[in-house]
Amino acid sequence: MAGDDFRRGVRLGVDVGLVRVGVAVCDPDGMLATPLRTLKRDAKKDHDMRVLADLAVEREAIQVYVGLPRSLGGGETASTRMARDYARSLAERLRSAGSGATVWLVDERLTTVSAHRSLREAGLDGRKHRQVVDQVAAADILQHALNMQKSLKRDVGVAVECDSRPATDQT
Repeated sequence: MAGDDFRRGVRLGVDVGLVRVGVAVCDPDGMLATPLRTLKRDAKKDHDMRVLADLAVEREAIQVYVGLPRSLGGGETASTRMARDYARSLAERLRSAGSGATVWLVDERLTTVSAHRSLREAGLDGRKHRQVVDQVAAADILQHALNMQKSLKRDVGVAVECDSRPATDQT
């Protein structure tokens, strides 16, 4: 992406957790991110990865933004490493599925906290948050990436490579 160009196309947002993976999608003009679904995390059979790859292919996604959880001070944590590994595996899975979507890691500090607050403010019973909070967090991740992308007029985040080549930081 260069200059004033905003490449049209659907984008996905992903919030990776140990138990669940939240997924969000935006319109082709990149105006609004909306929650899509919550997947059960399946590290052994990678069912969640297959579903994500299928969604990307089916919707002809051009980019997938995976939230990168950092400590409040910006440091690396076990969750940060998990998100990096997940994003790398997802990039491989997308390539294998024939998707041309690129995977980007974007800072996601406090998105789950923000998602819980939004759900409370919307009047959703706290016991029902678990069903949708990951989707809402994924939508927050995607909306933040879209807003930054349009503001900076370039791709944002850290590009995830499929092989051992180093990632490119665009932030």
